[in-house]
Amino acid sequence: MEKLLEYLETLGEKIDLKDYDVEYSSGVLTLRCGPSGTYVINKQPPNKQIWLSSPISGPKRYDYDLKHQKWFYNRDNSTLDGLLNEELSVIFNTKIDI
Repeated sequence: MEKLLEYLETLGEKIDLKDYDVEYSSGVLTLRCGPSGTYVINKQPPNKQIWLSSPISGPKRYDYDLKHQKWFYNRDNSTLDGLLNEELSVIFNTKIDI
């Protein structure tokens, strides 16, 4: 989460989007993307999951795969970083590579 936070803070300094804001508190990362909506990413330690709420694709629950060292959504086998790269690239009109 800290790595993601750092990436998004750096991204905010590079892009010109009104109402862009990122904050992290108590295991919850909130990314406000102006009129495109708000992402909420939070740790779920008891379940060993990360939960994502996306203004584009909706809610998802990710499980960590040790072999691939990535967070996967079991319903469609997509990754957390893949989804964020895809959606944020559209929102910011630039290639995002988290």
